[in-house]
Amino acid sequence: MARIFGHIQAQRVGSTYVNRRALHDAGVHAPLQAGISGTGKDGADSIVVSGGYVDDEDYGDTIVYTGHGGRDADTGRQVRDQELSDPGNAGLVRSELEGLPVRVVRGRNAASPYAPASGLRYDGLFRVESHAARVGIDGFRIWQFTLVKIPDEAPTTATPPPLQGAIDMGTNAPGPASVIETVIQRIVRSSKVVQQVKAWYNHECQVCGLAIEVAGGRYSEGAHIQALGRPHRGPDVVENVLCLCPNDHVRFDSGAIYLSDDLKVIDARTGQTTGALTVNRPHRIDPQYVAHHRARWTTGTARE
Repeated sequence: MARIFGHIQAQRVGSTYVNRRALHDAGVHAPLQAGISGTGKDGADSIVVSGGYVDDEDYGDTIVYTGHGGRDADTGRQVRDQELSDPGNAGLVRSELEGLPVRVVRGRNAASPYAPASGLRYDGLFRVESHAARVGIDGFRIWQFTLVKIPDEAPTTATPPPLQGAIDMGTNAPGPASVIETVIQRIVRSSKVVQQVKAWYNHECQVCGLAIEVAGGRYSEGAHIQALGRPHRGPDVVENVLCLCPNDHVRFDSGAIYLSDDLKVIDARTGQTTGALTVNRPHRIDPQYVAHHRARWTTGTARE
């Protein structure tokens, strides 16, 4: 089955399920036992939060989720270190890198005010904000992922408990830094289009050839040649997407570099050619999108 990132048709936020089989049959979370559905190649499309890991922290719209692995099957306690290479953990890293939404399902957990009284409940889409390793309660290394609810979703159930010990900015008293709550959402308009282009280049930058290696695998960014949205209205198609490293993505989007009609890379400051864009055989780049991008930086903003 193809992995679906985002809502499942006919499964509204707040839908409940009597057990994992019903959850599976509804298409919300495929594994019948594992808490993470995903791989390092694809990303993680869903997780189940049910209090199975003692290091989990659930604040409603923010979840600190402990990764998979290292637990004793009988006691549920951690007996060895977790590995980030575990398919589920690597899947959450990939979702963080690609900005892919993760469906969150909560299971019954008497210790959490956000959990359902029984069964399981679909609580909407979250983004993976960050991940880090630490020594858990049981004395072994665990990987934890901070997930934040994506805006424009209905709130979960209750208001998170107040943060304790915030520092008074008017004093020099020691303590944790004060917290200002903000929401940053990374929009993924068409992951299939961007992922296809990245796959053609194995995440190697078409401008400089760099392939960035991170714990979750290779990382690159999809750059639209003719920008999406107004006033440019570029299409979300493979002919309008480049595979770039973060540095060259910023340079391209800001006009520090642009492309000639024959796909040479031009330094905007000097007007000199710095090299040729790498173009693999399956990837056809439409010249009209290249011309539109170049016109933004060489002759003013291109016409709509």
